[in-house]
Amino acid sequence: MSTPHHLGAATAAIALVLVAVLSPSGAKVQAANVFDTLTQPGETGFVASHRGESEGAPENTIPAFELAIASGAEFVETDVQLTSDGVPVLMHDFTLDRTTDGQGAVWAHSWKELSELDAGSWYGEDFVGTGIPTLDDLLDLVRPSNKRVIIELKGSWTQVQAATVVDEVYEHGVEARVMIAGFDIRSLAAVAAIAPDLQRAIITHDVVGDPAILAATCGAIAIVTSQKFLGEQPDAVKRIHDAGLGVLAYTLNGEQSWSEAIDLGVDGIITDVPNELDEWLATSS
Repeated sequence: MSTPHHLGAATAAIALVLVAVLSPSGAKVQAANVFDTLTQPGETGFVASHRGESEGAPENTIPAFELAIASGAEFVETDVQLTSDGVPVLMHDFTLDRTTDGQGAVWAHSWKELSELDAGSWYGEDFVGTGIPTLDDLLDLVRPSNKRVIIELKGSWTQVQAATVVDEVYEHGVEARVMIAGFDIRSLAAVAAIAPDLQRAIITHDVVGDPAILAATCGAIAIVTSQKFLGEQPDAVKRIHDAGLGVLAYTLNGEQSWSEAIDLGVDGIITDVPNELDEWLATSS
């Protein structure tokens, strides 16, 4: 198992004050943040490009991430799963069928098997032969840029499995620009146990009860949630902010949803169309 990593002070551009939270072991840790200050209602938060720039290229492929890096988005977002031989690869679905010419579960295939698949033909002729990238490929692409990365761990991860992602983040020297996210609290707690200073965010369809208690289960600094939930509970952003946590809304692709999110004061908008959102922000401000 990987030994704990240590992160220097993050110099970041967007949202969240530093907040001390309880780690899974009960000890207090000071979470380093990709944020500086919380967004107020009517203020514009950051833009995160969903699965790369999935409106212009096949999701979670290098062409999609090249577009995302060239866009005005501050963050690129991706999904990570492990192959049967423990290689972190970028894939949203648990099966290969929708976005590749392969079949079956991602975890049931070796990296050699996945590296031979086509992950672009389904999207269009221009992307025939586009492969499935590894996390290493993405971090190589991101490292020389100023972009930040949201890495969603798909499914449930043990500490040993999470270490494969954590190690790559630190080996590329991008730890101050990465936030690990996931629906599974145990996976985020596993990351916290081996890399307590690596930033974490909980993804949830809604927030029940005290957000601070939820965040304390894994030392999260932010909640990623749906605009449906935020719209149904207009006080939700304030409750989450009052707990010292950031709020990210997914996946918003139209002017009405962007306007509503800004009115609510969310700290970040995850979108498939970062360039369109960037242009809209430029003309509507």
